[in-house]
Amino acid sequence: MRRIVKRIIVWLLLGCIVSNTMFHGITILVNAAPEVAAPSYVVMEASTGQVICEQDADKRRSPASITKIMTMLIIFEHLKNGRIHLEDQVTTSAYAKSMGGSQVFLEEGETQTLETMIKCIAVASGNDASVAVAEYIAGSESEFVKLMNEKAESLGMQNTHFEDCCGLTDSDDHYTSARDVAIMSRELITKYPDVFDYTTIWMEDIEHRTAQGTSVFTLASTNKLLKQYEWTTGLKTGSTSKALYCLSATADKDGMELIAVVMAAPDNKTRFQDAMSLLSYGYSVSQMYTDENKDALPAQKVEGGIEDTVNLAYAGPFDYLDTTGSNLNEIQKEISLPGVVTAPVAEGDAIGEAVYKLNGTRIGSVSILAAKSVDKADYKDYYKKVWGLYLMKR
Repeated sequence: MRRIVKRIIVWLLLGCIVSNTMFHGITILVNAAPEVAAPSYVVMEASTGQVICEQDADKRRSPASITKIMTMLIIFEHLKNGRIHLEDQVTTSAYAKSMGGSQVFLEEGETQTLETMIKCIAVASGNDASVAVAEYIAGSESEFVKLMNEKAESLGMQNTHFEDCCGLTDSDDHYTSARDVAIMSRELITKYPDVFDYTTIWMEDIEHRTAQGTSVFTLASTNKLLKQYEWTTGLKTGSTSKALYCLSATADKDGMELIAVVMAAPDNKTRFQDAMSLLSYGYSVSQMYTDENKDALPAQKVEGGIEDTVNLAYAGPFDYLDTTGSNLNEIQKEISLPGVVTAPVAEGDAIGEAVYKLNGTRIGSVSILAAKSVDKADYKDYYKKVWGLYLMKR
């Protein structure tokens, strides 16, 4: 009899595990996050910014060279704004040359294109290249670091403060968290996907041209995931005796981009193993629903305007990440618009929204915007309307 009772208990427990239900007040989850050695980590889906799993993600830690994610973000922002260009010539100062740690051995006075410098930063984690570009953009590293901290604040990175542009410092005032690293990584890869042109390079030769002559130097990626995990797209490694071993790993599998940040892993090999485990877990529990919002919207009635209607447009596509195994075919979309709006209407004004529900629960929305402006009508406009109606009736 006892044996039968034991079997029943085991079956009940297994049933709870499979169905993710409650047993004696304890929820037993399917696909629990993997055990990893790194004390702080986070896995985030890039398009939505949704966190899939995390551990001690807000603890402030020394980031080492994953600092350069913010450095690259500032560089790519300046490229987009047209303030700098890939073909610009960047000259290495004596200060930039003096950087220790990982470097590409730039000489004082040596000139490289900005694009080559980006490769030196993204592939080989060159501290000297990072400082040279920082000086080129902002005049000095300290001024560049101000830009980094301003950007961190604007992104809501609450546990971050930078003291240099490369992560070489041991200052206690230079810190970030796994969550904040994921936030800046997401900003970089979603706003500037061209960064993957550099972070996916495994090896590439550059030429040093100095007064001593020309020599070839081979850039070798510090990101071993490029060879270990087939969906890897980047992003940045870092290690110092204080930070231990850090990694922000990005991957793209079947159109889904994930970011796995690992901080303070005990050794080089472990950080890559941890990142692979976390990425594999993320993909195993995640499914994405996307509505490109290409369907036509009705014209919106306008009261008191020089035009009686205004065309509408979606603010953009809708993305939803599910980690519960729901049937995403059951997602319903509801268009919510007012009966009429009052002029004036400015192009881009939010008129309504598309609301998405799953099993009756709201899971998100996309704003519906005015596609053009409609000015408020004055007496002359009303006269024209009346006159037009009169002519139509004749």
